[in-house]
Amino acid sequence: MVHYQEITDELDLHHFHPGEVKPLIKEYIRECRKKNIYEIRIIHGKGKGILKKRVHKILEKNQYVKDFYTAGPQSGFWGATIAVLKK
Repeated sequence: MVHYQEITDELDLHHFHPGEVKPLIKEYIRECRKKNIYEIRIIHGKGKGILKKRVHKILEKNQYVKDFYTAGPQSGFWGATIAVLKK
């Protein structure tokens, strides 16, 4: 189980190893829903887009994700993804 200091609407993946991303996002979404957070921002960075693709695949397969899209200019643009969770 991954432990967070505080669950907020933002998850920055820069601090995690790529192998931790899938279980981390799954648990993060579960914890956000418990706290009634239904719109989240996942920061994956710009780079070559490899982590962004991985994040999008994880979100596509998560039963609690209603929709997701690349963040706008004020939210990190293509270095972040916004996900809308089901209530």
